[in-house]
Amino acid sequence: MASQAFEEIAETFEFLDDWEDRYRHVIELGQELDALEEEFRVPATKVDGCASQVWLMPAVKGQGADAIFDFRGESDAMIVRGLVAVLHALYSGLTVREVLEVDAGAELGRLGLDEHLSSQRSNGVRSMVERIRRIAQETL
Repeated sequence: MASQAFEEIAETFEFLDDWEDRYRHVIELGQELDALEEEFRVPATKVDGCASQVWLMPAVKGQGADAIFDFRGESDAMIVRGLVAVLHALYSGLTVREVLEVDAGAELGRLGLDEHLSSQRSNGVRSMVERIRRIAQETL
């Protein structure tokens, strides 16, 4: 289960054979993200376990399992900001229940990111996914 926005990213990746082009696309996705205001770049929204600085700010609408999940995110590294955008595409607009059903590893594996990210970046992505899942779990 993935959002339409994520499916569009997956389709684009199918057309981009070269990993340099895929990295460029991820960076472009990050550049399209709205910046997270400085007041939200605080320890409470910072994701631990990332080599770069990453902040995720929940923006869940509603209560319980059918609440609509969304978040805003930011990173001080271009490629990581792009990975935040990929995760945003994967999860935003889903219900909290659906967020918890997403197999992030499998979905991101469709993009081949698991094979082409450094171990530090892969750990960072896992930390971001864990934070997203924790936010969703707390909304139930």
